[in-house]
Amino acid sequence: MADIQIDKFKNDIRFKKKIEYIETIPSHEASYKKVDGLNDIILEYLDDNDISLYVHQAESYELVGEGKNIIVTTATASGKTLCFNLPVLNKLIEDDQATALYIYPAKALENDQLQVLKKYEDEMSIEINPACYDGDTPKDEKYGIRQKSRIVLTNPYQLHHILSWHHQWKRFYSNLKYIVIDESHYYKGIFGSNVALLIRRLKRICNFYKSNPQFILSSATLANPLEHGYKLTGCEFELISNDSSPSGEKDFILYNPYKNFKRTKRKKENEPSFHQEIEFIFLFLVLKNIQTLCFTVSRKTAELIALWAKNDMTEYKSKLTNRITAYRAGYLPEDRREIETGLKSRKYLGVTTTNALELGINIGTLDAVIISGYPGTMVSVWQQGGRCGRGADKSLVILVAFENQLDQYFMNNPEFFFGRSHENAIVDLKNEILLNSHLICAANELPLKEEEIHDFSPELNKNETQFIIQELSKNQYIEKNLKNQYYYTSNDSPSFNHSLDQLSNNTFMIMCEGKLLETMELSQVYSEAYEGAVFIHQSETYIVSSVNFEKNFVNVIKKNVEYHTNVLKDTDINILEKHKKIKIGDFTVHFGLLEVIENFKKYNKIHFSKLIGQYKLDLPPLKFKTKGLWFTVDEKVKDELEEKYPDNKQVFAGGLHGAEHGLIGLFPLHTMCDRFDIGGMSTNYHKDTEAATIFIYDAFEGGIGISEKAIDVFYELVKSTKQLLDTCECEDGCPKCIYSPKCGNDNKPLDKNATKYVLDYIFSNLSDKKEDIIVFDDIDELNKNLKRNKITVNTNEDLFNQIQESLDHEFREVENKYVEALDLYDMGHYSKAKDILVDIINMDNNYSNAWYLLGDILNEQGDKDGAKSFLKKALTINPSHSDARDLYDELNKNNN
Repeated sequence: MADIQIDKFKNDIRFKKKIEYIETIPSHEASYKKVDGLNDIILEYLDDNDISLYVHQAESYELVGEGKNIIVTTATASGKTLCFNLPVLNKLIEDDQATALYIYPAKALENDQLQVLKKYEDEMSIEINPACYDGDTPKDEKYGIRQKSRIVLTNPYQLHHILSWHHQWKRFYSNLKYIVIDESHYYKGIFGSNVALLIRRLKRICNFYKSNPQFILSSATLANPLEHGYKLTGCEFELISNDSSPSGEKDFILYNPYKNFKRTKRKKENEPSFHQEIEFIFLFLVLKNIQTLCFTVSRKTAELIALWAKNDMTEYKSKLTNRITAYRAGYLPEDRREIETGLKSRKYLGVTTTNALELGINIGTLDAVIISGYPGTMVSVWQQGGRCGRGADKSLVILVAFENQLDQYFMNNPEFFFGRSHENAIVDLKNEILLNSHLICAANELPLKEEEIHDFSPELNKNETQFIIQELSKNQYIEKNLKNQYYYTSNDSPSFNHSLDQLSNNTFMIMCEGKLLETMELSQVYSEAYEGAVFIHQSETYIVSSVNFEKNFVNVIKKNVEYHTNVLKDTDINILEKHKKIKIGDFTVHFGLLEVIENFKKYNKIHFSKLIGQYKLDLPPLKFKTKGLWFTVDEKVKDELEEKYPDNKQVFAGGLHGAEHGLIGLFPLHTMCDRFDIGGMSTNYHKDTEAATIFIYDAFEGGIGISEKAIDVFYELVKSTKQLLDTCECEDGCPKCIYSPKCGNDNKPLDKNATKYVLDYIFSNLSDKKEDIIVFDDIDELNKNLKRNKITVNTNEDLFNQIQESLDHEFREVENKYVEALDLYDMGHYSKAKDILVDIINMDNNYSNAWYLLGDILNEQGDKDGAKSFLKKALTINPSHSDARDLYDELNKNNN
């Protein structure tokens, strides 16, 4: 593609006035390095194909040869596959028994790499019998693969199910030298936490067969690659991040449909339409014969853009209509393969997609990429942008901004955007639901020793480990044998009861006239496929006629409509456990376990951006437990706002709601998440805090660490949110500052001035110094804290005396507070008693009486599940606490 074609976009009069910034990423030449020790067969292959090794490829080979685990984080299309194929093939040539396992997050990636390996096998005349082993593998081929294949390519889903059949893989596991995990950055959040625990199960199997494979990880650039590699595998890594491959010049354009548009109460006409703007850019590039991939933030948007583009292309150039399509997860495998092949062959000139094509599926290198809305992380930005560029040819990336807080922040701060570091990938090994699931699976695979639990989750202390074993045994998932090992008690395969994608296995089938269109999980049904919803599949529209929650079917009718739908919901929250509170200056932020209840009451019909109707829904509420932060806003702020704006009865609620939206909108600026990974709620009065409260929580069962991570950057979060509101030109709030596209209350009430007032109040009490109210689990932690605060001691006796004095004083204070809480409990002042008990726990997390009394109070208030959580904690600390045991057993008995 000639440079002049690429440059036409930024010079076109229809688009250039909305370009905020252009970053030209210069081309750079390759640098090469020779290595010693390569087998002659490989050297001949490289020579015959005129392949010289880039420096990062050579360094990968050398470090693996030294027995190191490596993680490679060079750019997309930089030759990362050779970083692992080179050492693997060299080993397999020199050791004719050696095997390797390649793990990919998607079947398409498996198939791509299989073709590469078959080519190596053919051209080098070596016998490695590479094969994919997944759900698509014919049954009659699986035995031969287990017996003969020396490189097996699979995905976490398949591995999850076949680990229990490890005896069939004895040859393979006994000789396993390498485990390759490609696209390892993909393993974050719930999925990543599941995969990390799965890898630990795999390592147990390897250890049983006396193999100790090296790990080779390939990843996009992360802020914490070494930490992530360790969390994912439990192994230490060497990092290879210096990209020595060549690349052509690339224009990266920040494009703002809302540039110079000022939203006012009086002027609502001529409002820009983000989705129409995306479609116009997409059509422009396709008509210029610029092969384009358009990334969208949702399945629905991918389908809508493709649908509109195909319809409009019939008027411009009808022969190009069939060269446009959509691509996303949920499509049947044969449909996805056809589109992938069509991109490589240029059968398709324009494809709209979700992040399903962000991974390294071989679709060739394209001319241009449109990123419609910031995709949530800088990792995704550069992965998506890296999809274009043909060798030395110029390429184009266009990030089109939504009218939301984060996108507009980047449009106004391009230097920050291009200078911003990549994010941390979050993996949570302590999620109780996930951990229990994998321990059950592990016990089914091989007898489980209690001490092995520490390998799954090193952060657990001994009491927590014992409690997990006790609960799994009590619920009859596992049982102890004569060797003090635990085994799975049932005859089924527990892996089928535990999904890797989410915490629920509740999968629905979307059916049209008896034909399966795709599958989706329960939460997606509530947001996309409720009765009356417009469902879009492969650029065609359907209406949901019915949802069968008993049989997990969604029935749809094919129908062409000009509108789409959007669901509304109310959210309520119960505080189940207060884990800690953090002083940030003079402001306090709390963190703990929450129960979230979502009630889906209505949905809107929308034509482009115009509301054309609102309809009632009758759906059972969704409930889940998660972790989140919350903070209260002083009553004086309410009084001051009502005095300042006496005619606005909802001014305080509008300020709290706007602050919640604003903070959530900029959450991804400071943590690795998408705004849809987190939820929020604000209220003038919450029963558990007895004050005006704002909640921000992980939008996943059990929590995945996002909101907890945000505590560390809370000062910066409030500061940037405040800055965004101060610079936004709207009169009374808009999507750039406080409106939210995911608001279940239809963005009502919202008040921009009140939001600024609330944020000013919060910020005035903050400082950039954070002080945890520390909970000491043991003496070692206390010692660490003494050192951290520069308390010096001269002898062990001095240290002992200091510790003892501290503990004695704290114990007396705890005892006095507990007596006060008991008095309040007896008088029925439960909320005040709970606050004192939480203070006690912050002082001494191992004071079991406080946990017991909190459980007793929740039981009195009718929250049985919450009560059980606190009683369980009391029993973890003190298994002989008879009152806690009696109440816990009584609640379990009543449930049964």
